Amino acid sequence: MIIFWILAAGLTGLAVLFIVWPLLRVPTADTAPSQGQLNLEVFRRRRDELDGDLAAGVLVREQYDAARKDLERELLYDLGGDADAAPGGVAVSRRSDDGRAPVLALILGVALPVATVLAYLQLGDQGVIPRIEAAGAETGEAAPADLQAAQSLEVLAQGLAERMQKAPDNLDGWLMLGRTYFAIGQPAKGLEALERAYQLAPEQAGVLAAYAEALGANAGNRLSGRPAELIRTALRLEPANPNARWLAGMLDYQEGRFSAAVQAWQGLLSELDPAGQEAQQLGEMIAEAQGQAGTPSAAAAAPASGANAAAPAPAVAGQAGTAAGGTGARIQVSVTLAPALAAQATPDDTVFVFARAPAGPPMPLAVQRLKVADLPATLSLDDSMAVIPTLRLSGYPEVLVGARISKSGQATPAAGDLEGQTGPVKASGGAAVVVAIDRVRP
Repeated sequence: MIIFWILAAGLTGLAVLFIVWPLLRVPTADTAPSQGQLNLEVFRRRRDELDGDLAAGVLVREQYDAARKDLERELLYDLGGDADAAPGGVAVSRRSDDGRAPVLALILGVALPVATVLAYLQLGDQGVIPRIEAAGAETGEAAPADLQAAQSLEVLAQGLAERMQKAPDNLDGWLMLGRTYFAIGQPAKGLEALERAYQLAPEQAGVLAAYAEALGANAGNRLSGRPAELIRTALRLEPANPNARWLAGMLDYQEGRFSAAVQAWQGLLSELDPAGQEAQQLGEMIAEAQGQAGTPSAAAAAPASGANAAAPAPAVAGQAGTAAGGTGARIQVSVTLAPALAAQATPDDTVFVFARAPAGPPMPLAVQRLKVADLPATLSLDDSMAVIPTLRLSGYPEVLVGARISKSGQATPAAGDLEGQTGPVKASGGAAVVVAIDRVRP
């Protein structure tokens, strides 16, 4: 409030200064020659010229007298309308100062601030400043960075919405606008934007999945009904679509098909970065689904795949007993990079060192992340590095240990990655394992 009054007083003083300053200025005398004086000077010069012409014989007396009369007549005419002419060039003041200007300045200097204050007290809202200060105090505890980010997203959403009105056929624009609305907590507007995207591309699995998720978010996060139809259609169009697979697992979970949810999410988990937050969260959801299904280990729920499909999974009872007993397993691993492949890797490339079951779920039982610059390296893999709490080294008598240099930095294997893997080794109590990265993934 004090700052407000200081600013108000300063602005009022400035306004008073602009008004009274011209009244307090001392008038200056005008010493410039008047128009009459200039006319007299011109007359004298022309008269002298006539006198000279007469003396030189250029003019006769009659011509001289006629020119002299004309010159005098012009002078009389010019001097007759000149009110400023004064003999001797005396200075003439352009403004009379009778002493009234200082009095007027004093009256205005006092009256203007008083009138301003009275007008504010009568017409202004004296409570608005305290309210603004109180609001600032209440919001002052919020994180400035979060507030700025939210405001930036709101500005982005507003600008994008305006652009979409001019380009209503821009599919990517509607998708981005929908996600932005959800990010700033406006799910109804997000649904409208994603519905527009769905109308433009009803055969794209990614659009169907996004639209289904928006419908569910606006229906209490329930995916039954129309969202379920869209999810199934998306999977039919693109079975590998990660968002559709995630939603399919969530739909199974909501409808009590917990084993099916575990199976859907386990396949998705194997494609995530094992050390990332998404993998950790998904692992917790898988563990929750396993608990609801009464499945103590993911090995019993996940089907075997690839060349190991015929191999039997370890006994569930044995896994549960080992894990519950707290006798954690540990494997000592030495990782090296073959000299022949050293030129194909850079020091900043990511190295994943992992152990997984020879048969059963494809996700790792333990994982560590390194850089190529760290190689050669010796490290340990143990139960504390499990991606899913119920999937541990101690649950398997034998495991495969591998290492892979990811050119993209992602956990999902890709062509061109450099990798190496051992055969089955004891999960605990065995000798140190050496993994040589010696081949390029086709």
